[in-house]
Amino acid sequence: MSLSDVAGRAGVSVSVASRALSGDPAARLSETTRRRVRKAADELAYRPNHAGRSLRRARTDVIALIVPDVTNALFAELTRGADAEAASRGLAVLLGRGDDTATGLVLAERLLAEGRVDGVILQPRDGTDPQDLLSLAGAAAPVVIVHDEVAGASAVLLDDAAAAIAAVDYLVERGRQRIALIGGIEASSSARRREAGFRFALAASGVPLQEQWITRLGYGPENGREAMGQLLSSDEPPDAVVVANVNAGLGALAEAARLGVAVPQSVAVVAIHDSWPAAYAVPALTCVRTPLYELGRAAVAALSDRIAGGDPQVLRVSSPAPVVVARASTG
Repeated sequence: MSLSDVAGRAGVSVSVASRALSGDPAARLSETTRRRVRKAADELAYRPNHAGRSLRRARTDVIALIVPDVTNALFAELTRGADAEAASRGLAVLLGRGDDTATGLVLAERLLAEGRVDGVILQPRDGTDPQDLLSLAGAAAPVVIVHDEVAGASAVLLDDAAAAIAAVDYLVERGRQRIALIGGIEASSSARRREAGFRFALAASGVPLQEQWITRLGYGPENGREAMGQLLSSDEPPDAVVVANVNAGLGALAEAARLGVAVPQSVAVVAIHDSWPAAYAVPALTCVRTPLYELGRAAVAALSDRIAGGDPQVLRVSSPAPVVVARASTG
């Protein structure tokens, strides 16, 4: 069925039918007319020709979300939020994988250059040099960077420091005084923000900071395993550990089990971010839940603004506030 069929059934012109079905709030149509056109479209099972409409508007109504690893459970909430916001705006999301920064950049630049998408949301691999992203962040490029700031591009960030503060406060409230940090690599801006929050929370609580109990090996399970091994083999091991990423937290739990160190009796473990595998670890891993879903929604909103011609902006998503999800790893 064509739009003219809908117009004929509703008794209106084709242009009126088009404006009624587009939902254009500026169209001067009565609600009665809008309802009559929508009813006719439903009765005829009319589906708009999106390809033709996109060609006329020079838009695809498709955006790309590129992440380093589509199998990482952490990206599930980000993707879910992005998809929900996109759907509310009539957009479709193309999910892509960039194993490393170069791959992600090539994919993003190709999708934009070929006109396959209207804009790109990019989650760079942890520790990416912002200078490497400048080619994608031109003044006219509709791009949003997740978790990092790049000159000329919009960005969305979490309140990483607040998440670390919540983890430390939770441990201190439970009597832990020898608290270590399993952090991300030094080149990671999110890792630096989380370490800053960790240091602030210890100082505010009056708990001594032990520099030898801060590791900066990365966010992966293997990094968490290695860091936990270093901490537990020291002459004075900590009695609690804040892990800057839930994936590293799972590795830390595995290493404690391998060494025969009881969790939480000998060492309590809290990780930043929450994902479904954390609840099924042994013991189940206490996590600080962060607003990753809301981050995904904010990224799409920021990208839509850029596509519409808005200026680059940096958004910090702090609501809902980070909250501790207590599980067995802290007793």
